[in-house]
Amino acid sequence: MLAEAYGVRLALIGFLATALFVTHLVMQIPGGRLVDQRGARTLGMCALAVIIVGNLLALVVASFALGVVGRLIAGVGTGIGFIAGSDYVRATVGTPSAQGLYGAAGVGGGGLAIAIVPLTTPALDWRAPYVTALVFALAVLMCLPLAPRDRPSREGRRSARVAIAEIVGDRRLYPLAVAHTASFGLSVIVGTWAVSLLRHSGLVTRPAGGRVLQRRPSVAVRLVGLSMLAGAAGTCLLLLDLPLGVRIAGAALLGLAAGIPFAPAFTGAQVIRRDAPGAAIGFVNSCATLLIVVGTPLVGFTFALPGHGRLGFVAIAALWALACIAVRPSQLAVLEDGADRTLRRQGDPGR
Repeated sequence: MLAEAYGVRLALIGFLATALFVTHLVMQIPGGRLVDQRGARTLGMCALAVIIVGNLLALVVASFALGVVGRLIAGVGTGIGFIAGSDYVRATVGTPSAQGLYGAAGVGGGGLAIAIVPLTTPALDWRAPYVTALVFALAVLMCLPLAPRDRPSREGRRSARVAIAEIVGDRRLYPLAVAHTASFGLSVIVGTWAVSLLRHSGLVTRPAGGRVLQRRPSVAVRLVGLSMLAGAAGTCLLLLDLPLGVRIAGAALLGLAAGIPFAPAFTGAQVIRRDAPGAAIGFVNSCATLLIVVGTPLVGFTFALPGHGRLGFVAIAALWALACIAVRPSQLAVLEDGADRTLRRQGDPGR
C-alpha cells in the first residue's frame, strides 16, 4: 500500500525501517548521556515529542522522500526514548525483573502494531502506520507527566565527565553487548525476513530472564550462554526442509531464546558503569542496532542467490552459536554481584 501511494518499488519501502534505525543508532550513546544528566522522565517526554513531529511530517503528503525524513526524525526520538525507559526502570523500581518487564513492553509494542495497523488501513490507507504511531505517542506523552519522578543516581549526575570513548573502550561491557546483539539483533533480522512469531515469544522470556537474574543469578548467567545455542538451533530449524509445524516450533524456540539476555545485559551494563548507566545501556544497544542496520539488507540480498536466502540464515545461526563463546559464565560473573547489589539497594532512596 505504501509502495503504491509513494509510486516506488516495494523493495524501497524497506528503507523506511533503515532510516529509523540509522538515527536510532546514532542517538544511543549521546542519548544515554543526556538521560544521565537530565533524568529519564524528562528525556522520555522530549523523545515522544520528537516521535510525534516525525510522524506528523510523514503525514503531510504521500511522498517517499518525506516519509524517509519523517522516519529519520522519529528515529532520534526512539533512540533517546528507549534508553530513557530502561534508565527510568533503574532509577525507580530498580530490579532485574522490572527491567525484563520493560523489555517485554518493547516487544509487545511491535505486536500491537502488527495487530492494529492492518485493521486501520481501510479507513486510513497509507497513513495508517503514521497515524497509529502518532496516537500512541500522544497518549503516552499525556500520561508521562503523571508518572513518579525518577531520581538519577548520584554517580549519574557526574556522567558529563565520562567521555564516550571511555564507555566504548570498557571491555567489561563487551560480553553483555555480544549477548544483546546476538539475541536482539539477529532475531530482528530473522523476523524481518521469516516470521513475526518469534518476536512475540520474547514477551514471555524477557520478564522471565529478569526474574531468574533477581532470584537465582548464577542460573541466569548459565541461561544467557545456553540461549545463544538455542537461538542457533531455532534458526537451523527454519533453514531445513521440514514440515510447517516444526518450523513454527523453531521460530518459537528462537524467540524464547532471544528474550532471556535482555534484562541481564541491561542490568549488568548499569552495574558496571554506575557513573554513566544511560550511556552504558546506549553502547550495549547500539551494537545490536548496528547489526540490524547492516545485516538486514545483507540477508535480503542472499534471497537472490542459489538457495533463496539460506546462506544468510546459515550465517545467522553460526554467529549465534559463536556468541556463546563470548558470554561464558566467567565473563558474566558481574551479573551475580550486580543482582545482589541491586536487591540490597532497593530500600535506599538515594539510589
